[in-house]
Amino acid sequence: MQELHPSGQNRDRLKESVTGLLVIHSAPNALRPHIEWGLQSILGTWLTVNWLEQPCVGGSYRTTIEFRDVRGSAAKIASALRGWHYLRFEIREESELGGDFYRATPELGIHRASIDGLGNIVVTEHQIMEALAKSFDEISIREAIDQVLGNRWEEELAPFREVEIDKVMQLRAI
Repeated sequence: MQELHPSGQNRDRLKESVTGLLVIHSAPNALRPHIEWGLQSILGTWLTVNWLEQPCVGGSYRTTIEFRDVRGSAAKIASALRGWHYLRFEIREESELGGDFYRATPELGIHRASIDGLGNIVVTEHQIMEALAKSFDEISIREAIDQVLGNRWEEELAPFREVEIDKVMQLRAI
């Protein structure tokens, strides 16, 4: 895992500094250099990405990148990555005050949630009111809450996260 620091152009704004974690669960081989160039452009620094094979999707690769930059970097990265249909990724941007969490899959598109300082998804009053405005029946409310929490993205990305957990367990067994 590589940690990136802000470029010279961003150092003046460190008072807005956030830490971030980007996990690309699957990316086709042909997109890897384009992803790296895009990340370098957004983060303003050179990076060498350590790509590993992704056994869940043949011919695809995965990587994890930690970064430190200004608030809003995760949104820029998520916007850039969502343009490539075959990617599955998650990106968190955190500070003491909370942050943002983005998830994307080819089938579901992108999901954004606000998170608190502990990484929990924050459900706002507006989101609750919107769910209640659609309907008062239990099924509709449950579906609206599932949407706000991103449960469909969680279910779809779970097998890709398990690959990483399995690799850690194999290393511990050695």
